Amino acid sequence: MPVWNPNLRSKIAVRTSATRYYVDPSLGVAALGLGPNGLINDLNTFGLFFETMYIRGLRVYADVLDGSVYHYRDNNGLECNAVVHLRNGSYGLIEIKLGGNKLIEEGAKTLTTLANIMDTTRMKAPAFRMVLTGVGDFAYRSTDGVYVVPIGCLKD
Repeated sequence: MPVWNPNLRSKIAVRTSATRYYVDPSLGVAALGLGPNGLINDLNTFGLFFETMYIRGLRVYADVLDGSVYHYRDNNGLECNAVVHLRNGSYGLIEIKLGGNKLIEEGAKTLTTLANIMDTTRMKAPAFRMVLTGVGDFAYRSTDGVYVVPIGCLKD
């Protein structure tokens, strides 16, 4: 997945290495000899495969909208899992988390930090900030304006 290089207010160095994902995350799971129990017992590894699976879905949804999906990482360690960028210049910032209040709050904080360093005199502000989760029955907007959306809500 290519790198997103936005206009920033500061002279932060944006990392330029593309991120690589499996086309089918089950290949990685099989190569490691993991099953459901192995993934549940290692949530960090499960989270990586989870992210890969959701990036694939976001790419499909973005393609329908004639958009692209990028990732962002800078030299200060600030990272955004996915930036959905449309041809009209609109974009959304997305963090992918398995779930749980602590992880959702961390993802929202990351998105807010990134949105705050955008130079909105040279580019649009993000159209949305979203934490995409694996669990939940409904989406909601937090008090800081970040959408928390279970993956199942994107199908509609």
